[in-house]
Amino acid sequence: MKSKLKASPHSQSSSRSTEDHGGGAVTAPQQVCVDQESDGQRIDNFLLRFVKGVPRSHVYRILRRGEVRVNKGRVKANHRVRLGDMVRIPPMRQAASVPAGRASEAHLARLESGVLYEDERLLVIDKPSGLAVHGGSGLSYGLIESLRQLRPGRELELVHRLDRETSGCLVVSKRRSALRELHRIIREGAMDKRYLALMAGELPRAEMLVDAALKKNVLKSGERLVAVDAADGKEARTRFRRRARFSLQGQALTLVEAELLTGRTHQIRVHAAHLGAPLAGDPKYGSETLNRALKAVGLKRLFLHASALSFRLEVMSRPLRVEAPLPAELQDVLDALEATT
Repeated sequence: MKSKLKASPHSQSSSRSTEDHGGGAVTAPQQVCVDQESDGQRIDNFLLRFVKGVPRSHVYRILRRGEVRVNKGRVKANHRVRLGDMVRIPPMRQAASVPAGRASEAHLARLESGVLYEDERLLVIDKPSGLAVHGGSGLSYGLIESLRQLRPGRELELVHRLDRETSGCLVVSKRRSALRELHRIIREGAMDKRYLALMAGELPRAEMLVDAALKKNVLKSGERLVAVDAADGKEARTRFRRRARFSLQGQALTLVEAELLTGRTHQIRVHAAHLGAPLAGDPKYGSETLNRALKAVGLKRLFLHASALSFRLEVMSRPLRVEAPLPAELQDVLDALEATT
């Protein structure tokens, strides 16, 4: 049977051949469901993100030959994939990677206790900080591989993603029909996502809408960097609401609720930095000096938590709202700060 995976630069097929002709293993054919982050991306760039260690020339060759199919049809290299598209990736030789591993029983027990809601169609889990949603790129397993151990025999797929260091609400589908419907809900902007974040600075007003297009760049190392780019970026909108004010050694800090109106990579982090108030503990877009000071009061991770989400499937009589409490390690940081008015 062909493996079906969500699109991710770190995803690996769980089924590989054992042959290795002068390089990494040769993957089995894969069926990849395009997620929100990849919506609108050219198919050639999509493939380059997904299959590591494959020369660009080979990607264009298999596209010309029609070996890559989108929704069962041939496409050209400039074709743009859309949310929910099914992409067939043929067998390809990739760079050697860590074979898929199995999570420990203790890890699985922690994840089980983090399930916030579950029915026959989906589950919502409180993802812990530090756990990637996918294995690969040196990781033996991620959240989805762990959940497949917990729920063997189910068609578990990530509906959306959270950065590795972000904690909180994450939706996983258990049926292909639910995945399609949830992708439609996201595409239509009908899934309400709320985050709690600590900003290193003042939010100028009690509520602010940041409307700033974002462009994602992928370095040769695979690292993703996102910047505000009005000319070439994709539409991105975040609404920030002030929840509380704090200070540390004279530095103003603001606890905010961030509402995602679009779903771009690193959107909240880059929009916060665009306001001149990057997120606390952010090693990529934040203040190194302030992060050191915050580490002294116990902040050892990015202060970003997916605190709530809501949506309504057609079978539901009313919208489902799920909340994830602020993790204790983040609440302890707030308790260590000086509250201001």
